[in-house]
Amino acid sequence: MSKTNSNISQANSIKKASVAKTALLGAGIGLLLILFFITGAETQPHWPELWKIRPLIITPLAGALGGSLAYIATKLLTREGLNRIVAIILSFIGFLIALWLGIVLGLDGTLWD
Repeated sequence: MSKTNSNISQANSIKKASVAKTALLGAGIGLLLILFFITGAETQPHWPELWKIRPLIITPLAGALGGSLAYIATKLLTREGLNRIVAIILSFIGFLIALWLGIVLGLDGTLWD
């Protein structure tokens, strides 16, 4: 293997710090989005007493998972030769799907009934 190929593969490698940063960004987006939904929501008498804890845990976790998977997918798709803009759009769609599923799972039985 030549020196140029090893430099290119090291430059395109997935960095753990970058994955962690995008996971935190995704979790922050999820937390802000779920806070928008649950603040000021009218509670129903048949809901559990601490119903807000579940969405406050599940949605940021789904956002973190979606953010980290979007970063990894973008890196892998661009490494395989796909256009960077197309890879970013596909990763963003995947992030939105993960975030939407987190919102649905978090609000199931309360606001999403």
